[in-house]
Order: sequence, then structure tokens, then C-alpha cells
Amino acid sequence: MRRKLRLTPSLMIVLSCLAFALPVSAGAPTDQVRGTVDNIAAILKNPALKTEAKKNDRREQLRRAIFSRFHFTEMAKRSLGAHWRKLSPAEQEEFTRLFTDLLERVYIDHIEAYNDEKFVYVKETVDQDFAEVQSRIVTPKGEYSLNYRVHAVGPEWKVYDVVVENISLVNNYRSQFSRIIANQSYEELLRRMRDKRIQAPAPADKK
Repeated sequence: MRRKLRLTPSLMIVLSCLAFALPVSAGAPTDQVRGTVDNIAAILKNPALKTEAKKNDRREQLRRAIFSRFHFTEMAKRSLGAHWRKLSPAEQEEFTRLFTDLLERVYIDHIEAYNDEKFVYVKETVDQDFAEVQSRIVTPKGEYSLNYRVHAVGPEWKVYDVVVENISLVNNYRSQFSRIIANQSYEELLRRMRDKRIQAPAPADKK
């Protein structure tokens, strides 16, 4: 029986940044994600960047590599749901900045603990400007399914959602954001994000 693991938002982000370490034969979405991951792996394995003195340099290189593949404006828009349309362009820009900072805080400490897990490509489906890349990740503690939802932005395929074991990262955040706005206010949501008090709800353990 395949063992399922507890999925936290931190783990979802880490997995999303480390998939496709194995060579695969697929189209542009998978190829581009794999190129990003190869870059991330090279940064993490670079002996010149492993020391504490090089921590800031290492993290800045990781930020550039990972952020180049994620479309944070689209992720922020989908995470805020219908409330996004009520915001002015300046407010949308502010929310995107806070949301991007939130995701960075979630993954940056965890991704540096990367180990050589086994990543198995399953398939890629493309529907015009949208695609989904499916994979499985095998770790000593169990196995995950991991799907990237990406869309074309010019010649690039950008990630707008990550789905681990049928749990969407964007939906996780949207549920929490919606509750805060409905029970309190959008201003309260911004205040919590500025104060670094937002965490996505952790899904329940799967048996």
C-alpha cells in the first residue's frame, strides 16, 4: 500500500520547486520546469555557496531561479478570488507583493534541506495556452502525486498553481483569505500579511 504523508503548505512549495530531477521526454512545459530545477539543484549543490557566509548569495540565486518560473500575479489573483476585481491596479500590485513575500517565507528555509528524492514523470497535457504536468515523488517516508498547472506567457510556461495529492495550493490560500475578508475585512487580511501572520491551513493527514 502506498504510504501517504501529511501535506503542509511549506512542503507543497518545496515539492513544487524540486520536481523533475529525472530526465524525461516531454513538451515545452516540462522542459522549462526541468531547466529551472536543474538550476536550483546546481545552486544547492555548489560547494562555494554552502557556507554560512554565502547564505545571502545562495538565497538570492534561489529566489531568482524559482521566481522566474512562477507567475505570482496570477497566483495572487486566483488566491484572492472574486475580491481581486474590487481592487484598484495599485491595490492589486500591493497584494501581489505581499503574497509573493508570503510564499517566499514559506519555502526559503525548507528548500535548502533538499535531498536527492526520486521524481518520476507521469504525463503532460496541453490545452492551447494551458497545461498540466503530472509527476510522482518518492521519498523514504512515502510517495506523493504532484501536478503543476501552468500557462503560456509569451514563450514561457509559468506556474499558477501546484496540486499535491489533489490539494491545490491556491485553493488553500483562497479559503483562508475568504474567511478573513468575510469575518473581518480585506484591510485585516493585509494587516496580517504585513505582520507575517498568515499561514495556509494545513490539510488533514491522509490514511
